Formats: sequence, structure tokens, C-alpha cells
Amino acid sequence: MVHTRILLVDDHAVVRGGLKMLLAADPEIEIVGEAETGAEGVRLADALRPDVILMDISMPDMNGIDATRRIKAAHPDIAVLALTMHEDDQYFFEMLAAGASGYVPKRAAPNDLLAAIHAIRGGGMFLFPSLARSLVQDYLQRREHAGAAPVREGLDDLTEREREVLTLIAEGRSNQEIADALVISIKTVNRHRENIMAKLNLHTRVELVRYAIEKGLIELKS
Repeated sequence: MVHTRILLVDDHAVVRGGLKMLLAADPEIEIVGEAETGAEGVRLADALRPDVILMDISMPDMNGIDATRRIKAAHPDIAVLALTMHEDDQYFFEMLAAGASGYVPKRAAPNDLLAAIHAIRGGGMFLFPSLARSLVQDYLQRREHAGAAPVREGLDDLTEREREVLTLIAEGRSNQEIADALVISIKTVNRHRENIMAKLNLHTRVELVRYAIEKGLIELKS
């Protein structure tokens, strides 16, 4: 069985204890370390090389945004999931800009947290529905203020298979899950993704999610 090795970074011992109890129920998850400051999280990321880091934002010594930025710069293969009480747009966008692959509020249901961990572990992305709406709204406002669309207007440039791949990427599926769903190789998935980004002038998975939601390829759950 493949284990997902997790590092917990949160300055509240009670929160870390609750997370350990919750995650212990999943046999595919192994907690390899804990940190109570962002700086300690950076050090442990270097030492332990976890697969996923659950990262709080407001912490002493170094906040989660700066810690995420440093970790991703040194170890781009480590996936960071923001798990925080903050749900305002500023923190949300700053964490994504720092390199986080997902953002889940602490009020979320346990199943949402587990789904987020498994999604980003496989190279996918997970955005809590209410925050995904903020992402799309920000994108649309930027387009309106810019006076021009940063991506091509229609989906006509994409093949049917590329649309399928785009939809699955935007749903947070990993490359392996996309390959399994479409019965193609991971290499082919990567080639489709590169073609999609080139055709639509998109550069990141976040932009792909924005585009797919705007075009109605996926729906946001309430």
C-alpha cells in the first residue's frame, strides 16, 4: 500500500491532535512530523521530505504563506494544502500564489479534508467550493478591467479529448486518475495538458480551473 506522508504545521497543539486522530482512520496516510511555526515547518520539510504538508496561515515566527513559498522553491514536488480558519480572499489568493495546491477552511467536513489530501497527493488541486467562487469572480473582474480576454473565447480550438482532459484537471483529478479514466498513458495526459495550455494561453493549473468553471465545463457545489 502506498502511503501519503504528511507533515502537520499548525501552532495549536489541540488542532494537531485532532488532525492526527482524524487522519489515523485512513490507512493510506502516515503522519511523519509536526511543526508549530512556519520556520520549523520549513526545516522539517527539508529533513523529512513529506508528500503533503497541511499548512496553517497565522503562526508565530513565520506565517504559512512565507513558509509555503520557501518550501515550494526548494521542493516543488511537495504538495501544500492550506488548512486555516481564514476564508477571506486575500489569504486565499496569496496562498495560491505561494504555490499551495489546495485551500480548505477548518470548518470543512472531515471528508472534504481527506478528499483534498488525496487530490493534491496525486498532482491535482482542491479548492473549497465557496473559495473557488472567489477565484472565478476575481478572474472575471480582472478580464473586465483589462478590457480584453487573456484566453481565447471559445473551446473550438480544443479537440474532444482535450476538453475531457481539461474538465478532469479542473475537477482536481491527478494525472494518474485522468489516465485511468480515459484509458491513456500519463505521458499522453501531459501532452494533452501542454496542448491545452498552449492553445488557450494558460500557464498554471489554477488558470485551467478558472477557465473550465467560466466555460461551464464543471459546476461548483454549494
